[in-house]
Amino acid sequence: MQHPFQEFREFVAENQPLAPLIWFRLGGPAAYFAKPRTIEDLRAVLRRANDEGIGFRLLGGGTNVLVRDEGVDALVVHMESPFFSDVAIVDERISVGAAVPLTALISQAARAGLAGLEILTGIPGTVGGALRGNAGSRQGAIGPYVSRVAVLDSSFEVQERERDDLSFVDRESNLDEPVILSAEFELSREDPESVVRRMRRIWIVKKENQPYGHQSAGCIFKNPSADISAGALIDQAGMKGTRHGGAEISDRHANFIIAHPGAKSDDVLHLIDQIQQRVWQQFGYELELQLQIW
Repeated sequence: MQHPFQEFREFVAENQPLAPLIWFRLGGPAAYFAKPRTIEDLRAVLRRANDEGIGFRLLGGGTNVLVRDEGVDALVVHMESPFFSDVAIVDERISVGAAVPLTALISQAARAGLAGLEILTGIPGTVGGALRGNAGSRQGAIGPYVSRVAVLDSSFEVQERERDDLSFVDRESNLDEPVILSAEFELSREDPESVVRRMRRIWIVKKENQPYGHQSAGCIFKNPSADISAGALIDQAGMKGTRHGGAEISDRHANFIIAHPGAKSDDVLHLIDQIQQRVWQQFGYELELQLQIW
């Protein structure tokens, strides 16, 4: 049988390990794996996948993904080339590619004396993932600062979504197109040192309360509401430190799961099930995953 991506061999591989690209460092391979270098590469390979009936998934920073042990029977597209990582600052607007790490965007904005995005300090991942999930913290979310987003629509044509057409709510947006390409943010001028000081304060608090330095992902579950924390519910259910196989619910913040050496994705999935059952039984809340499971 002919390879469905024969003409894209320069940037499409088969049976590609995904664990090194995922924060959990777990899971099996992708049946097909693409690293497109241009929008044209991206459109062409997605159209081919569509024609062949092959599903596709987009991989950014790998911070909110758990790949199952058996891997992904689909095309995984990793947007990381310089083409998807441009950053341009003009006056109080900053334009940025979807593959840019959120940390890099925040730092560049701060150095340019542009305030607003520093509230996202310590949140992992890329701009594309942050936009799709309206990334945020108690200080606020990314949504209010977005003025425009470029996407590929379901026909793989480039479209511009303007501010009036965008909706951002708690950990969600209406950006449901297959691919986010880039975004423009409108920020406010402020002394760079003041912005950096705020960044440092937020980072210190995050470091104290989250399990940095471990194999984990971002938060596993969405908060049930603005004033009810998933982490607090899991903690009150007495589950901090619970372990299954090589996976453990963090004793620092219960909405994180740590993967110890020898862990399997199945171990993490088992803990997720345990948490959902216990929180439902004790408090009547159905915890919804923030983590994507492939």
